Amino acid sequence: MERNNKTISTDFILLGLWPESSHLVILIYLILLVYCMAVMSNVVLILLIWLDLHLQSPMYFLLSHLSLIDLALISTSVPKMVTNFFSGERVISQVGCGTQIFFSLTLGIAECLLLTLMSYDRYIAICNPLRYSVIISHATCKKMVIVSWAGGAITSLVHTAYAMHFPICHPREILHFLCEVMALLKLTCEDISAYVKSVVVSSFLVVLIPLSLILASYTLIFLAVLHMNSSEGRNKALATCSSHLCVVSLYFGPAILVYMRPGSSKTPRLNQSLFMFNAILTPMLNPLIYSLRNKDVIEALKSRVINRFPLRKMKRHLHCYT
Repeated sequence: MERNNKTISTDFILLGLWPESSHLVILIYLILLVYCMAVMSNVVLILLIWLDLHLQSPMYFLLSHLSLIDLALISTSVPKMVTNFFSGERVISQVGCGTQIFFSLTLGIAECLLLTLMSYDRYIAICNPLRYSVIISHATCKKMVIVSWAGGAITSLVHTAYAMHFPICHPREILHFLCEVMALLKLTCEDISAYVKSVVVSSFLVVLIPLSLILASYTLIFLAVLHMNSSEGRNKALATCSSHLCVVSLYFGPAILVYMRPGSSKTPRLNQSLFMFNAILTPMLNPLIYSLRNKDVIEALKSRVINRFPLRKMKRHLHCYT
């Protein structure tokens, strides 16, 4: 019995998303629907890029890894949240909490870095198109992906190890729907002011600097687009870049408000909402933004659907001859 109590005392309790809400059941079902849509849309986009020959370019290679990150990011929180709700158990082990922190930080930072590198890819494609295939080779794309994942993993490992070593002296209840560093550190009785400063420095390195590079890249891109003679090329460049900028704003906006806003630690409810937007809604919206505004992806999807259903293909051929 004493051993069981000791085991239970090391676990944490996730209070969930707005536990006092009277419409929690509806909210959970909506989140589950969003999760299913995110999984389906990201998987479809990844398979399209990997299988369709027309999408075998550096931009789509990087986009497939962005979808892979989104797929993993939403899967770090939603399955556990939904399971806790329907089972009535809100407990997460100390190892499980550390694992969730590690993967959510790894994926979040990797996405920041990858979005930055994707903006560089677009800058070279539009501002230096003659050297694009030389500068952005397949080997370079692989290095970009490795740098994104490695940068996220190393930074996350440092923060996770440091956050988990603090002793817990408050009730082990985390006011969040997932294990998050700042929410977890509210339970410690030690002075964490030095660590909070390190979080601000890390946020500057992995959020503000990448965002500044992205904005600089797109400033140069828009200046180049304005001097294009072809209206078709201009429209295509603007469509691709606007999709990317939309994804950037959806991701970086909440991240800045959570980690760099003064007094952020004093507004846990707002932080939960921003986290929900970043970790749940954004992974669903990203593939829709890229696919709905991208003719190549839409054409690849149509061709795959037609090949999958030969009757439709036959009708289309008959229609061409009539």
